Amino acid sequence: MPRPRPLPIDPLAEAKRQWIAHGWTDAADGMTAVISVMRAQQLLLARVDTALKPFALSFARFEVLRLLAFSREGRLPLSSVVARLQVHATTVTSTAERLVRDGLVVREPHPHDGRAAMLALTDAGRDLVEKATDALNAEVFARPGLSETDTADLVAIVARLRRDAGDFTDPRPQPEPL
Repeated sequence: MPRPRPLPIDPLAEAKRQWIAHGWTDAADGMTAVISVMRAQQLLLARVDTALKPFALSFARFEVLRLLAFSREGRLPLSSVVARLQVHATTVTSTAERLVRDGLVVREPHPHDGRAAMLALTDAGRDLVEKATDALNAEVFARPGLSETDTADLVAIVARLRRDAGDFTDPRPQPEPL
C-alpha cells in the first residue's frame, strides 16, 4: 500500500493555533500533547498491524500469546493475563476464545480455584508467536522511528505519565547485596 503524501502543514500545529485563537490558550499545549500521542499511537499501530498481518494476528492476540510464551510453563490464570495486559476481562476473554478456536491456546481448569480458568499455549501458538515476534522486532521494534536518545526520553516521559495516573508504582529499592 503506498504511503499517503505528507500534508503541507502540521494539522496539530494548526489545531493549536485555532485553540489559542479561540481563547483556550491554557489548554492548547495539553490538547497538542494528547492529540500528538494519539496520532503517534495510530502510526505505530499501523506498522504493528502490517507486521502481524501475515500471521493473521491482531496486536491483542499477539500480546496474549507473547505473555503466555514468557511465562515459565506457557500457562497463566485468565485473571493474571487481564492484570498484566491492563485490559478489561471481557476483552481478554473474547481474545482467548478466538485463540482457542484457532488452536493457539487451550483453556484448562485452574488447579486450585474451580471457578477460574487457565490459558495454556499450544505448540502451534508458541511457533506462531515466535515467528510474529521476529517480524515485529525486525519491522517495528528495532527501528521505532526515533533516535536511541529520543526513544529513551519518550519512554521515560510516558512512564512518568502512566505512573502518575496510577498505572503502576515504582518498585521498592532493592537492598545492596551482601
